[in-house]
Amino acid sequence: MNFRLTHLNLLQFRNHREAALALGPQVNCLTGPNGTGKTNLLDAVHYLSMCKSYFEPQDMHNVLHGEEWFMVKGTMETADGDDVLSCAVRKGHRKVFTRNHKEYGRLADHVGRYPVVMITPYDSQLVLDGSEVRRRFLDGLIAQFNRDYLEQLLRYNRALAQRNLLFKQAGGALPRSMAEPWDEQLIAHGEAVHAVRASFMAELAPLLQEHYSGITSGPEQVAVEYRSELAGEGMRTILERQWQRDLQAQHTTGGIHKDDLLFGIDGRPLRKFGSQGQQKTFLIALKLAQFDLTAARSGTKPLLLLDDIFDKIDPQRMRHLLALLGGGRFSQVIITDTDAARLHKALDGLGLDTCFFHLDHGGISADRPQHAMQHA
Repeated sequence: MNFRLTHLNLLQFRNHREAALALGPQVNCLTGPNGTGKTNLLDAVHYLSMCKSYFEPQDMHNVLHGEEWFMVKGTMETADGDDVLSCAVRKGHRKVFTRNHKEYGRLADHVGRYPVVMITPYDSQLVLDGSEVRRRFLDGLIAQFNRDYLEQLLRYNRALAQRNLLFKQAGGALPRSMAEPWDEQLIAHGEAVHAVRASFMAELAPLLQEHYSGITSGPEQVAVEYRSELAGEGMRTILERQWQRDLQAQHTTGGIHKDDLLFGIDGRPLRKFGSQGQQKTFLIALKLAQFDLTAARSGTKPLLLLDDIFDKIDPQRMRHLLALLGGGRFSQVIITDTDAARLHKALDGLGLDTCFFHLDHGGISADRPQHAMQHA
């Protein structure tokens, strides 16, 4: 089922007190100086897909300064009619997400209905930060097309939290039998999650190399390796072996919550041996591979959000990426850039239905007036 976002409305979200966009069916370009809220519009779209921000895990940090709530609304056009989505966050209250005015009992039930892939300079965290960032990327990616995976992961994390609480309450003197109920859950759900991660990464790796080679036309060989303790032994064995260490540390020291992704270039760690340009190209290729697999697994082309990725990228690589847009691979795309002239020139001749919106500190204006409304 393919879909497209036709309308986006923001109230008190980040730096937008009130904003509205009516989007075109193919390529939508948001241009304007830094600080005008282009990236925040993309993040609002991410909320409508994933029920959370791409950038800020604390919902209240996305409320306009001085206010106590925000709301993001959107209309998704599908073959079965329009779906009206709304995400509301208010201080002191739980997040409320609705589809066609009916609230979801669990946010996880919405994730994957409208998949999204975002490419942004902030993705450098995947290379430079710790393993938690890469696990979160991997989990969010798979969860968009595999509901069972998300359920197993949530159950694993709940069991992990309860087991860790036992250790803290016991203060290092816990009978082995008391942890066994939680151990059984960690074993069942952890091994299920590991199997899905391993299978998925085996498919992702060759697509990564294909996209990297296409963008650079260079000789570098890139790789991504899924590193997990469960690759060599079962979860039960890990829990038995780590028992004394867990007691001393007062938390669970082994399992899928320690998994990591290793990024490499020409057989060496990308973080240490890849130039800034190589790292940026690697991350773009990784996200394009994510797009391909998400589309194949879900049967739906995700929304593609490109946040300021053409800055400091050489013309050859930019042309390759834009040529992909013209090849029918993607459905709806939203691009942000500080340089409108650069985007106009690059998109010229690709035969795409393209809409341009300009942001400044006063509001939003459009090249085609029917495609946008001014700030109220």
